[in-house]
Amino acid sequence: MANVPYKIYLNEEELPKKWLNIKAFMKELPEPFINPGTGKPCTADELKPVFCDELVAQEMNTTDKFIDIPEDIQAFYKMFRPSPVVRAYNLEKALGTPAEIYYKFEGTNTSGSHKLNSAAPQVYYAKKQGLTHLTTETGAGQWGTALSMAAAFYGIDLKVYMVKVSSEQKPYRKAVIETYGAEVIPSPSNTTEVGRKILAENPGTGGSLGCAISEAMETALKTPNCKYVLGSVLDHVILHQTIIGQELKTALDKYGVTPDVLIGCVGGGSNFGGLIAPYVADKIEGKNNIEIIAAEPASCPSLTRGKYAYDFGDTGKTTPLMKMYTLGNGFMPSPNHAGGLRFHGMSPIVSKLYHDGYFRAESYEQTKVFEAATLFARTEGTLPAPESSHAICCAIEEALKCKESGEKKTIVFGLSGTGYFDMTAYKAFHEGTMTDYIPTDEDLEKGFATLPQI
Repeated sequence: MANVPYKIYLNEEELPKKWLNIKAFMKELPEPFINPGTGKPCTADELKPVFCDELVAQEMNTTDKFIDIPEDIQAFYKMFRPSPVVRAYNLEKALGTPAEIYYKFEGTNTSGSHKLNSAAPQVYYAKKQGLTHLTTETGAGQWGTALSMAAAFYGIDLKVYMVKVSSEQKPYRKAVIETYGAEVIPSPSNTTEVGRKILAENPGTGGSLGCAISEAMETALKTPNCKYVLGSVLDHVILHQTIIGQELKTALDKYGVTPDVLIGCVGGGSNFGGLIAPYVADKIEGKNNIEIIAAEPASCPSLTRGKYAYDFGDTGKTTPLMKMYTLGNGFMPSPNHAGGLRFHGMSPIVSKLYHDGYFRAESYEQTKVFEAATLFARTEGTLPAPESSHAICCAIEEALKCKESGEKKTIVFGLSGTGYFDMTAYKAFHEGTMTDYIPTDEDLEKGFATLPQI
């Protein structure tokens, strides 16, 4: 193996020119979306009132293994890509592990996360279609920030429904979104019918991604020349995020590095799906046997404690039904600080891969995650997002196993974003006021009771 530098960068010629379509590699496809009104699989025409035409085409594509990235988007990507692959030499030393640890760092753009990878093409396709308005939801705020950046670049008006507890915890994230010209509405709100209904049923709720999605979709359907765009969960979002995994594999291949363990945090699944894409595609084809791990919060454990069932993607029950690992559309997650992971369900692609045994999942309590985040910040010099810190926590756990066994493994994880807008969370951790919430079986049953009977 060649001597690996601290940071590995690709040159522009090495950047991916195509997105990788995981579905075209899968031996068995995820179950189709179901129209709750007809009980039949959704058609493209049924999705087009909500989503841009080109995104619907990508969502329905199950045959093309690679899909061209438009030249305009390749040019946009070059403003902030490639993102580096970093050898975590200092973390290795602090842990005293024989393991080699690498991470793919997606926090090098102003949004502070991987979200811009999908925001740019989604707004590009909206502009190309002649749309003038977009709506969306955001949890921790990374997606809202990224989409506001893309909307400003392409000159499209944007309304962002931000999970209320996140808007309270992260006022500066809200300010950045507004700096780029988007309107931010804490969700649930009184601006929509579904928002008013949720507030009537749960007056003190801090909201959830499911609530915010419902409001954004309602507004999109009632606003002329407007569509809804989503930052995770759906197949076309994972498609765009595969640029992460492709860059990672190209960079590591240059130095003869092959992961033994590949780790990503999971909420809706787009960051994780994009990170693992080329490796899981090879795994499906029998070309590797990499151990892949999804790290999720113990407070919202859709993979580790959820049910594999058809469910709505939002609290207001307005989306198509999706077969996924879910805690039930009525599950209200605790207001923990990993806002981007507070979603009741998991991407249908990620859910299917998990169900078929291509990776395993682990859940982590909030304080343990922030212990890992603090160690990482002190050794590697970057303050990680709470969401990303779940992957760090898992990587440290795996590295310590190597220390105990003496086995030298190559551990790679995705650092999906920075935590510079998460100081309320870090402050709570350092002051000892942070608490761990793990839902009881009774709590989960309340969520499961909201699953549609089909």
